Amino acid sequence: MAFDGIVVANLVYELNLHILNSKINKIAQPENDELLFTLKGPGGQRRLAMSASASLPFLYLTNQNKPSPMTAPNFCMVLRKHIANGRITRIYQPGLERIIHFEIEHLNDLGDLCHKILTIELMGKHSNIIFCKEDGTIIDSIKHVSAQVSSVREVLPGRSYFIPDTTHKENPLQATQESFFSTVFHKPESICRAIYGSYTGISPSIANEICYRADIDGDFSVASLNEDEKLHLYHHFEWFMEDIKECRFTPNIVYRGKEPIDFAALVCTEYNDCTRTEFSLISEVLETYYASRNSYTRIRQKSSDLRRIVTTALERNRKKYSLQARQLKDTEKREKYRVYGELLNTYGYGLEEGAKKLEALNYYTNEMITIPLDEQLSASENAKKYFDRYNKLKRTNEALTELIEETKNEIDHLESIATALTIAVSEDDLVQIKEELIEFGYIRKRHGDKKAKIKSKPFHYISSDGFHMYVGKNNYQNDELTFKFATGNDWWFHAKGMPGSHVIVKTEGEELPDRTFEEAGRLAGFYSKGRENEKVEIDYLQKKNVKKPNKSAPGFVVYYTNYSLTIHPDISGIDQIS
Repeated sequence: MAFDGIVVANLVYELNLHILNSKINKIAQPENDELLFTLKGPGGQRRLAMSASASLPFLYLTNQNKPSPMTAPNFCMVLRKHIANGRITRIYQPGLERIIHFEIEHLNDLGDLCHKILTIELMGKHSNIIFCKEDGTIIDSIKHVSAQVSSVREVLPGRSYFIPDTTHKENPLQATQESFFSTVFHKPESICRAIYGSYTGISPSIANEICYRADIDGDFSVASLNEDEKLHLYHHFEWFMEDIKECRFTPNIVYRGKEPIDFAALVCTEYNDCTRTEFSLISEVLETYYASRNSYTRIRQKSSDLRRIVTTALERNRKKYSLQARQLKDTEKREKYRVYGELLNTYGYGLEEGAKKLEALNYYTNEMITIPLDEQLSASENAKKYFDRYNKLKRTNEALTELIEETKNEIDHLESIATALTIAVSEDDLVQIKEELIEFGYIRKRHGDKKAKIKSKPFHYISSDGFHMYVGKNNYQNDELTFKFATGNDWWFHAKGMPGSHVIVKTEGEELPDRTFEEAGRLAGFYSKGRENEKVEIDYLQKKNVKKPNKSAPGFVVYYTNYSLTIHPDISGIDQIS
């Protein structure tokens, strides 16, 4: 994600089209660092949302309203006093900075025409909303920055507003071939870093995109380029800047599956393994992206406690499995002790008293071996000692074989829960996972707690050929789908050798087309631990051939005859119903 100068340029272009000369009808401050303007103009009523949040700064047009506190904060009151009913006369961006200036004209208490400047700085943790007089004197800001906080610039009433030049970057829109060569190609660092480190408004992802368009690896050193490659890179940089100057924007969001992973004001061709959705407005992109990311972030935060419990249990069981495996390996020498005992019983009759070893023919391998002896014991006593060792290791082997299988099953179960946490898209999905953790003793059930009401349902898709496909979100849903919902001739899909969802395709007695098999396989791959892999092998068979062993964990099944296909786990283009 990059709220860079190019996105800001797209925003300024869009704002000039839609809200220039609009009247500021209402000013609200729904959050401490957020403003919401209601504007009225020739195109009707619009809302402009802006935030100086350190973690999520934004500015975009929206149709959504937000409730405001009963008592307006001081900054909101200052804005209402000065620019309520004012008119936005100019919207501009200095260079390609992540800054937008709004020039606003209004009438003062005496009825004289005045001008103010509202500046929104979208700079990560340094984001701010600053209100100034026409001469740049700061009236107030949504965040006050004193000299104790920043030695670069104070943002306080009465101070002069200026843009601090701490990085000494140049304006890319004014770059020439000569300046590009002298600025970028004299830096002892990677090509990508040299580009975004030289020019304002260019994020690492955009610098990488320019390199990608030029078919140059952005991680390579600047020194690795020859003259032709340098010129080729500059031309792609120039063409990229021309798109910005000419306002040839293509607002879009990049998705991996259903999850938004990036947004941009221009097409990013480097995401060739993902899907891209284009929008008519950059505001729609920002509102959609932030809403989607907030949803994903919220679920990750809500599931953090459950993840910690599962991760801790997994680490403990993996250590236990490793220790048990080493102990099991130590029992492999038990057969040697049995052979020693048998050979001592066979050849030990002629052994001299006090002998420290016996050399004998191993009739199992026809090789001579040397058997160490306790010189204080007779041959038969040494044989008994070796048989005792053999029997102890044999018992240990049998016990460890059972224990190691139990530990492996517990690890598999926990990994399936971890995958379910990754798949979860709502708080209702987490409720069912928590119930499973309580049932298996990973979470202690508090006295008086009632069993949670389960509202989570499996994912429901429909194939291109009209067949209904269902995907379990967790182990309970997997069991429900496979053994209660599906009928014998329905088809069952699962990622091979890894935790993941059961996918059921309802056949209704019909033959499935190849395309439906492929789409169901893609679902099984995406909703598995291998969703980030380039290829995933999928097992599929009719449900009647899937069995559940007695006393096995939820979601665990066995099958002995199946078909296989290998797919790329991309579910874009598959219609989801719920």
